[in-house]
Amino acid sequence: MTVETKLALTEQDVRSFSKKMDEAAWMSDFRAEALAKVEQIPMPKPDKTRIDRWNFTEFPVHAVESATYESLEDLPAQAHELIDPDNHENLYIQHNNTPAYLSLSEDLKAKGVILTDIFTATREHSDLVKKYYMTDGVKVDEHKLTALNAAFMNGGVFVYVPKNVVVEEPIQVLFFHDNEQASLFNHVIIVAEANSSLSYIENYLSTVEEAKGQANIVSEVFTGDNAEVTYGAVDVLPKGFTTFVSRRGVTGRDSRLNWALGLMNDSNTIAENITHLIGDGSHSDMKTVVVGRGDQRENITTKIISFGQNTNGMILKHGVVKDSATTIFNGIGKIENGATGSNAEQESRMLILSDRARADANPILLIEEDEVTAGHAATVGQVDPLEMFYLMSRGITKKEAERLIIHGFLAPVVSQLKLEGVKKQLTEVIERKVR
Repeated sequence: MTVETKLALTEQDVRSFSKKMDEAAWMSDFRAEALAKVEQIPMPKPDKTRIDRWNFTEFPVHAVESATYESLEDLPAQAHELIDPDNHENLYIQHNNTPAYLSLSEDLKAKGVILTDIFTATREHSDLVKKYYMTDGVKVDEHKLTALNAAFMNGGVFVYVPKNVVVEEPIQVLFFHDNEQASLFNHVIIVAEANSSLSYIENYLSTVEEAKGQANIVSEVFTGDNAEVTYGAVDVLPKGFTTFVSRRGVTGRDSRLNWALGLMNDSNTIAENITHLIGDGSHSDMKTVVVGRGDQRENITTKIISFGQNTNGMILKHGVVKDSATTIFNGIGKIENGATGSNAEQESRMLILSDRARADANPILLIEEDEVTAGHAATVGQVDPLEMFYLMSRGITKKEAERLIIHGFLAPVVSQLKLEGVKKQLTEVIERKVR
C-alpha cells in the first residue's frame, strides 16, 4: 500500500495499520484523527528553501519486518561499531521498523526506569504515553508533516526516568536501516521527572547507498523541575530519502536540557530543534554540526524560546558545505514578555568548500522583554587560501589540507560535546564524509 500525493487512504486503512503495529487501541483513534487533519493543514515553509517539489507523500505504509538479534554479535559490523563497548545493558535497537534488541539493567528496572519500543509503551504505560505524546511538545496540527508522523508512525522509543533517579550510564538507542524501500516514521519520547538525570545517545545509521521514501522523525523531551537531560544524536541517513526531523524540548524549573547533534545525512533534509524554556531558571545548550555534500539541500533551524524568568538559551552551530550542496542555518533566540532576567546567545559559522556550494546563516533575535541580555554572531566564508598555501607548502596534498581545515573548523563544536560516545562517532562520520 503506497500513499499517493492526495493521500488516498481511508480511516479503516489507518486502523488496520494500527492493529498490525500491536499498539494500544487508543492509538488507533489518535491516528485516525491525525489522518483527518492531513489534507486540511499546510506544509511547513522553511525560510529560503522551496520544498513544494520534495516528495513527502509517496511512501510505503506497511512496516517492514526485519531481523531481531538474540546477541549483539549478530549485528552487522557497521552497527556493532556504534555500540558502547563498556555499556551493553542500557540499549535499544530498532532494525528498519522492527524492535530488534532491548536491554535494561536490573538496577534501573528496580528504580522504575522505563526503556521500551513505542508500541509496547502505548500498551503497558498507556497513561504516561498519553500524557506526553504530542500534547505539550510537538503538536499534531503544527503542519502536514507532524500530522503525517502522527498518522503513520511505525517506530520509535519511550524512555522514562522517575523522580530522584540518577541514571549513571548513558542509555543508547540505535535506529538501523538497511532496506531501500523502508520509510522511517519514528517517534521518540524522553521524560525525566523532577531531580532526575539522564544521558541519551541516539544513532540513525543506514547501510544502503540510496533509498526511496521518507524519514519523518519526531522527538519530544521533557525535563521536570531540577532535572537534567543530555541528548546526543548522530544522524546518518542515505541519499534518496526526503528527511524531516523535529526535536522538541520542554523544560521545568531550574532544569537543564543539553543538545549535541551531528546532522550527517546525505538526504534532502528539513530539521528543526526547538526548546521551550518554561520553568524559571531553566537552561538549554544546543550544539549542532552539519556537513552537506553532493547536491543535497538542507534547512536547519535551531530555536530557543524563553517563557520563564532567568532562563538561559545558548546556540552554537558549525557547518561545512561542499560540492553543489546548499545548507541554510536559521538560529532563533526568542524571549517572551515576562521572561525577565533571561539570556539568549547564538553563534553560527559556515565554511564553503566549492564555488558551486551555497551556505546561508540567518541569526534572529526576537525580544519582547526589556530586562534581558542577548547576542548573536554569524559568519559564512570560504577556505582561507593562505591556510591552504601554508599546509601545501609543507608537502601536504590539497585534499589532505582541506580535510585538516574542515576538522579544525568543526573542532570548536565537537570538542565541547559532553558525551564521549557521540564525540567519537561524530568524528568518524565527519572523516568519512570529508574524504
